[in-house]
This record gives sequence, structure tokens and C-alpha cells, in this order.
Amino acid sequence: MSIQLTDLTAGLTRALARADIGPPENIIRLTGGATMESWRFTAGGLDYVLRRAPTLEFLAQRPFGHDTEAAIIRAAHAAGIAAPEVVAELEPGDGIGSGFVMKALAGTPDPKAILTMDEPDRLLSECAAQLAQIHALPIADLPPDLPALDPVEGVADFTAQFEEAGGDRPIIALGLRWLKDNIPKPVDPVLNHGDYRVGNLLVEDGRLTGVLDWELAHLSDWHEDLAFGCMTVWRFSRIDRPALGLGTLEQYFSAYEAAGGRKVDPERFRFWLAYRTVWWALGCLRMGGQWRSGADRSLERALISRRTGEQELDLLLLLEGEAPDAEKAHALPRSPGTETLAGQASIGELATAISEWLATVKPRMEGHDRFQHAVARNALGLIAREAEAGAVGSDRALAQRLLDGSAGLEDKGLLASLRRRALDTVSTDMPKYPALAVARARWLVEA
Repeated sequence: MSIQLTDLTAGLTRALARADIGPPENIIRLTGGATMESWRFTAGGLDYVLRRAPTLEFLAQRPFGHDTEAAIIRAAHAAGIAAPEVVAELEPGDGIGSGFVMKALAGTPDPKAILTMDEPDRLLSECAAQLAQIHALPIADLPPDLPALDPVEGVADFTAQFEEAGGDRPIIALGLRWLKDNIPKPVDPVLNHGDYRVGNLLVEDGRLTGVLDWELAHLSDWHEDLAFGCMTVWRFSRIDRPALGLGTLEQYFSAYEAAGGRKVDPERFRFWLAYRTVWWALGCLRMGGQWRSGADRSLERALISRRTGEQELDLLLLLEGEAPDAEKAHALPRSPGTETLAGQASIGELATAISEWLATVKPRMEGHDRFQHAVARNALGLIAREAEAGAVGSDRALAQRLLDGSAGLEDKGLLASLRRRALDTVSTDMPKYPALAVARARWLVEA
């Protein structure tokens, strides 16, 4: 839910007073954040950040509350990890929901800025060393309600989520079946940050200054944390740099082990890369469900649901190597397309017209409204492209066959059909996604 600035100021004043900190000034909403709100402000001459749940209903879906998240951050900060210092926690009497206040750290989380800084190899080594330090944090120093991830249970939960979302996306079904067939043997778990990637790391002048967003922390295999930041979606424009968008996997693994991290097994890493790709595909679908339910009616939430196709594309690129050579060389079927409308403006043309009008009012917007303006124009562009190309239909029957193992990448023409589905989906939903150009170059062969 949105909150009035006067109410936020009053609630923050009450919370800060408990920490002997003066009232807040210059409160501004920070952009981004797919799950939590972030507000920056000054108090007593210092800069702080408030993390706050947008709705209590949304917070109820998390494995632990803000009290546990704050305790994890405090433990990491005390161990010398570049986590923020938590100075105050919200209480019900503050009247502004659930959350906590941290001292602001130097640096930027902006991926575009970070991935163009000098000496990315050095920054990659610093990120690897910081992750090794996180994984070395004694479990006894962490809150007792910190959840542990069992991949067997995780894959079963994914399957249930998939069915709840309709069970009609074949590429996700392919990924689920592969995960089920390739679950690695258990290992002693370590603390996983759970969201360790560019965008949640603060960097200044090419040096790592902070690790943010600990809300997904849990106990798990160390390969999971290593793999998460290497997902294509978190490499942003640097599709050519597999490790965090900063360098090679060999550099990342070597720096991690040199800093005291555990031995890296490439096959376990691949499993967790596929696991987290399926996780985010389902997470994107879940965003659409949250919007429909009314738990979060933000435009951003609805649009993120259309990023599912990006993860399907990545998943297919990751798993298609197991198909027979003949299927890898199979030409793709044609896209179905739609008829071109004439006369009155089509749905796509109306979307374009609205987008063009929005461009004229952009100079009058600022802060989070300016960010939402960009989200709205992206949504209108998607509508226009789908109106022209047609929607990619669901296929529950094929998805179920892939899920139960009665269909697979060895079936004649199936890989080509899945490739076409992935290309058409991402071309409509997110045509600037960097992996799309890679997939087109690899898949669009002559018949």
C-alpha cells in the first residue's frame, strides 16, 4: 500500500527516537526493489535507509520477518562483512508497517554503472572473497529460525507452484524434470545470502563497499550462492561475462577458493544455476498472481510477470546440450503471426499512441513516479508488439508430458519447437534481453 509522507515521517521519528537519533529529513523513495520498499533520508547529519514491506500481506509470504532479517545483517556486520549497520527496527506502534533502519553505505548499486567501471577483474575477486566470508559465518551466530533449503523439497515445491500457475509452460516443465533427475548429493550447508548479485552490491570507484538485501538468506549448498549471481538476468548487458557480469567463471571460482571458500564443483554449480533459473521463472509468474489477488496492484508487479520468458530462454540455452545432435540442427518452425489490421487504430497502435503521450509528460515527473513512468512505457511497448505478432499459446498437454518424462529433448522436432516458443515469447516481452541475440545467432539456421 502507498503511504503518506507525513505518516512515514511521524513513524520514523518514533523509531529513531528509540535509538537516540533525531527526526528524519529529506525522505525520498528509492527506485527499484521487486519486493521491499527503500527510503533514504538524513538524520543528525548522517544518511540512513529504511527498508519497509509494501503490504503486511506480502510480508506474510516470506519465510521470516524483518526481525530475523535484521539479526542476520547484524551478525554479518559484526563479522566484518560489508553489510549495513542496523540502527533501529519498526514496531507496531510506529504505525508504518514492518521494517528496519540502516546506516547508508557509500557506493552505487546501479548495474549499468558498476559493469562499466574500471578493473572488473579486481571487483570480481572482491565479490568472491566477500561471498567466501559470508559462507564462513558460524551458523551458531545466526537466528535459530533461519530456514534451510533441501533441493528435493525445493523441486517438489516448484512443481506445486507450476501446477498452481496453470502447468502449461513446456520449457519450465522441461527444467523441472531435469532438476528432479539431477539433484546432487547433500552437503553440509552454509549461510547463503540468497540474492548475491550485481544490483544488490554497492560499488564505489570499482571497489566493493556493501552487500544489501538479505531477505532471502538461508542455509544451503555454497554452489547456490555462487550460481545465483551468474544467471543471465543478473549479468545485465554483459552477456559475455558469465561471472556476475564481471569476468569468467574460472576467475570467480579461483578467487572464491583462494579467499577460503569451499571447493567448487562445476556440475553442482550447473544444477544450482538451472535451479535458480526455474525459481525465478516461477517467481515472475507469481508476481502476476500477486497483482490479480490485490496483494500488490503495482504496475511493476504485473509487468515482471511477463519476464518469465527470459528465464525460459536461459533454461533452454542451459539444457539443450543434452539433446541429440540431429535435434540441435533442426530448423525452427515459422512463427504463427497475425493478420495486419487496416482502417481504425489497432490495439497495438493505441498502445503506441499512449506511450508517445506519456513521453510528453515525463519532464513533469520525478523520483519513483519517473521510474513507474518507464515501467508503464515498457508495458505499452509489450502490448503493441503482442498485438502485431500474436500471443504465444499455452500447451498444458506438452508441459505435462515433459514433466512426467514421457517427452524429452530426444523427440523429433521438440527442441526446435521449444526454441521457437522461447524466441517468440522474449521477442514480444523483452526484446532487449541480451540472451535473445545469442539465441537467435545460435538457433536461426537455414532449413
